[in-house]
Amino acid sequence: MTSRELVRPRDGKMIAGVCAGLANRFGVSTTLVRILFVIFGLTGAGELVYLVLWILVPKA
Repeated sequence: MTSRELVRPRDGKMIAGVCAGLANRFGVSTTLVRILFVIFGLTGAGELVYLVLWILVPKA
């Protein structure tokens, strides 16, 4: 497995590992991705996107 694959890690996750997986994939801070998801959730369909990614992104 390379760091460029989009997978949900087994460690470093809070709920399902979606934010941690996205942060690892794009090389950014996990905290930044979580904050962006919260902002997106307040202004749009962040929860729906999170659920879809939870289903589609495989576990590491």
